[in-house]
Amino acid sequence: MSGSESRDRSGLINSIPVVVVGAGPTGLTAATLLAGYGIETLVLERWDGIYPQPRAVHLDGEIRRILARLGVDADFEAISRPALGLRLIDPDMRVLAQFDRDPAGGSNGYPEANLFDQPELEAILRANVLRYPGITLRGNAEVVGMTQENGCVRVDFTDRVTGTAESVLAGYVLGCDGANSVARAAIGATMRDLNFAQRWLVVDVETAADFGEWEGVHQVCDPVRAATYMRIGTTRYRWEFQLRPGETAAYFNDSTNLHPLIAPWTGNTPPDALRLVRVAEYTFRAQLADRWRCGRIFLLGDAAHLTPPFIGQGMGAGLRDAANLAWKLAGVLADNLPASVLDTYEIERKPHAHAMIRLAKFTGRAMTDGGELGNLLRRLIAPRLHRLPGFTELVTDGQTPPLHRSETVVAHRFYRGLAGKLVPNTLLDGRRFDDIAAGRFAIITVVEPTPEQRREIEQRGGVIVIARPVLRRWLGRRHGALVRPDGTVQRTSRQLSDLIADLPGCKAPASDDYSRVSSPDA
Repeated sequence: MSGSESRDRSGLINSIPVVVVGAGPTGLTAATLLAGYGIETLVLERWDGIYPQPRAVHLDGEIRRILARLGVDADFEAISRPALGLRLIDPDMRVLAQFDRDPAGGSNGYPEANLFDQPELEAILRANVLRYPGITLRGNAEVVGMTQENGCVRVDFTDRVTGTAESVLAGYVLGCDGANSVARAAIGATMRDLNFAQRWLVVDVETAADFGEWEGVHQVCDPVRAATYMRIGTTRYRWEFQLRPGETAAYFNDSTNLHPLIAPWTGNTPPDALRLVRVAEYTFRAQLADRWRCGRIFLLGDAAHLTPPFIGQGMGAGLRDAANLAWKLAGVLADNLPASVLDTYEIERKPHAHAMIRLAKFTGRAMTDGGELGNLLRRLIAPRLHRLPGFTELVTDGQTPPLHRSETVVAHRFYRGLAGKLVPNTLLDGRRFDDIAAGRFAIITVVEPTPEQRREIEQRGGVIVIARPVLRRWLGRRHGALVRPDGTVQRTSRQLSDLIADLPGCKAPASDDYSRVSSPDA
């Protein structure tokens, strides 16, 4: 849908291809990815500016790849620091186990644990959208309702400054509007409770002092007072403590009461050298929406799922939603992909989000359940976990589960292979795979294509990469792979002609002039 129209009722109504509700990291990511394909978006945000308090503090290498796609990785690197791994600690602050991560990164091409301050990240994302004339970001716009009518969605909102009621017609609506989602209510979806609720105290501190602690994530495994500690910036620190019955955040707003909790890390640092940025109570929940789409309205981020923070995947799950949906929606709007491809969004993302929530629940219970017996088992088991084959790699490599089979993930029922997994973001002649693919379909092959095959791939807006040697080892016995614009393997084949036949005529990103590249591995 393009152009504009006006009506006499409920204010001016403009038509626009996509309306994004919510200007948090998920909404801004979705809008920026769509703008890269030349899709115009209107982002409606209830608040005027960035919410100033820190919330998310961790993202993995897969999410770092998405930030690089947005063009903000250099800015993000300046405000973040890689965590050196995970340390499990007993109630007496003795180290039970330590899992080290290489800060240089793994298969995603970036550190697999990145610590940061969310308001700083949101400032970067907001500044970045100004590069795209196709994105309109409107603050103080409170969405009050959505109605699907005549092949579009009418979005009603109120200007919170003037009180004026306004509306906009959208081809599609992306509900990135958080746990209290108006979009979720509009499609009649409900949140399914996954039986996890814990009250925690979140403490953010700023100080010029250096505590001299190991710069990874410290996880205190204790059913009486489980805790997490991490340094998230040059002068910023984060603690999370499980609250006991009857305890409140108000009690710990007094530094006299708070200091004993953080003293095991702050050492001799005087309390007056610590500036409390925030002391707040949160209830960590596990919930999943029963459906993520109705017609032209989609749910993303916290509107679709809520996860406990124990594996640091809350914000990242929303960015994965945006990366999964954006290229599909852009292809449908450009008439390069069938509308049925939009059905794969929930098919692929919902089971993945559920799997990550289950892992977060398991991690949380492993560190908080069991009483004294649990403490005894942790003392016995944790120091030996590194001996389990593959366990250390599972904790540190940052790979998430493969996506479920769908129209765009072609996998055998009993043997998945590479389908649904991310392609390694390896260096190719000094550039990473993601930079070469640049938001397009890519064919990785060990077979040199004919000139006719090269022309066909180029005509369809794709890119071809000759695999050697890193990608050749990744392919194994397979001769080639078709990789989607989000970096996910759609299918593999021994026949290059089969991969070309499955290559859609998908519109290439409009924001850059990318050349077709056939490169060996560096």
